[in-house]
Amino acid sequence: MEKALYEDEDKVVKVAMEIVIAAGDARNKAGKALDCVEAFDFEKAKIHLAEARGEILKAHNAQTEMIQAEISGEESIPPSLLFNHAQDTLMTIMTEVNLTEKMITLFEKFYKKMEEGT
Repeated sequence: MEKALYEDEDKVVKVAMEIVIAAGDARNKAGKALDCVEAFDFEKAKIHLAEARGEILKAHNAQTEMIQAEISGEESIPPSLLFNHAQDTLMTIMTEVNLTEKMITLFEKFYKKMEEGT
């Protein structure tokens, strides 16, 4: 029988919640970045975006560690609806952060054009 990486379901829950919390923090930071764009503070928006990317990285690393352990065949992870939810949440918020980055770039270019009067 395969050794379970997370023999205790509490550990799967812990990692899933780690992913959800970090992803949620990324969403909040992306929202703050867009608030800064609304105020035409593009430098501060980029700071919040970088923070959002850091949170996404934390969540992604937690997810990747579990996946790699199972793929390598050295560990087995029991199916978990909560872990699946965490992965869905992460992917959704990664998309939001990517769109936020594009919006910052777009609005900053537009704002500069408007300032130039062209």
